[in-house]
Amino acid sequence: MSKVLIIGAGGVGRVVAHKCAALGDVFSDICLASRTQEKADQIASELTRPIQTARLDADKVEDTVSLIRSFSPRMVIHVALPYQDLAIMEACLQTGVDYLDTANYEPPDQARFEYSWQWAYRERFLQAGKMALLGSGFDPGVTNVFCAYAQKHLFDEIHQVDILDCNAGDHGYPFATNFNPEINIREVTARGRYWEQGEWKETDPLSESRVFDFPDVGDRRAYLMYHEELESLCLHLKGLRRIRFWMTFGDAYLTHLRVLENIGMTGIEPVEYNGQSIVPLQFLKAVLPDPASLGPRTQGKTCIGCLMDGIKDGQPKRVFIYNVSDHQSCYREVNAQAVSYTTGVPAMIGAKQMLTGQWHKPGVFNMEELDPDPFMKDLNEFGLPWRVQELACDGPSPLRS
Repeated sequence: MSKVLIIGAGGVGRVVAHKCAALGDVFSDICLASRTQEKADQIASELTRPIQTARLDADKVEDTVSLIRSFSPRMVIHVALPYQDLAIMEACLQTGVDYLDTANYEPPDQARFEYSWQWAYRERFLQAGKMALLGSGFDPGVTNVFCAYAQKHLFDEIHQVDILDCNAGDHGYPFATNFNPEINIREVTARGRYWEQGEWKETDPLSESRVFDFPDVGDRRAYLMYHEELESLCLHLKGLRRIRFWMTFGDAYLTHLRVLENIGMTGIEPVEYNGQSIVPLQFLKAVLPDPASLGPRTQGKTCIGCLMDGIKDGQPKRVFIYNVSDHQSCYREVNAQAVSYTTGVPAMIGAKQMLTGQWHKPGVFNMEELDPDPFMKDLNEFGLPWRVQELACDGPSPLRS
């Protein structure tokens, strides 16, 4: 019996619940927990088989411990907020169950995210004989596995990696985010950061951009950002000289974002209003469209992949490994748009690898530390087919100014 507890009933939680429920031979029993139980109940009503639901404040370790003990899952799939990573990891250690998430820890009062807090749990999970899998989404997640697959099969050394994330979807709103607005805006407004020749280098937010011809999408301008998978990949790729992350944004999104930033609505420091303390960014999140509501109205495609340069058999080599997903195809399958789909499917696959024993070992791991082959196989089987595009090594870079 492979019981799983899914924490989080947003867009990603909806996808994870749908995909796990469709795989009853692996996920025998499911409990979907959320701070707002009505959201979990709505998702449960969409599924082809019954699951349990529960109300849970995952900020409180004791509440999560109580739910785990009453349901007795083998593992927790955490797809709620990254602020809750450490509390849920603590609950898993106290109850002796495995842990999986899709994004690394962020302290609520700092616009900062890094793996150090979760890597500090390595010895405790090792001693407990339990596994914590970090970042089993798309980026981080699938992009890490793409790099591990390339290192195992396509290159002798990978010298440069550019992770490229393009959402060419159109939801029709003047301004909305395709995942949690608070997390999205904190990431986008942070300083850019990339790793080169053994050290970290920084840029002003969204100050560097390149144009890339994304398969099935076409030319889009992408902006250099810091993203968490860089922190682990720079440690695990042989011969790496530089790794960067780029994300596309439309002009309307950037214009709205600049205005919101200029008037203080993206701030995370509390302000006093009518005798109450409010965080501007949290208020902004409350008035923006719920990302989970964007599914039926979002048209277009996503294309996310890794552009890699290196050496194979003494010769230079360049490839782009990528997935293309269609927003409306995803919505027809699981009632969610492609940004949620591309995060939720890898969370299910990572959990499947752990439950079936293909990836199970005690400790705390990032995705590229594990054998990429079974995960890559499951991507093709469960809705995220990938391709390898061979590119010419001579001539200008595919990333154009």
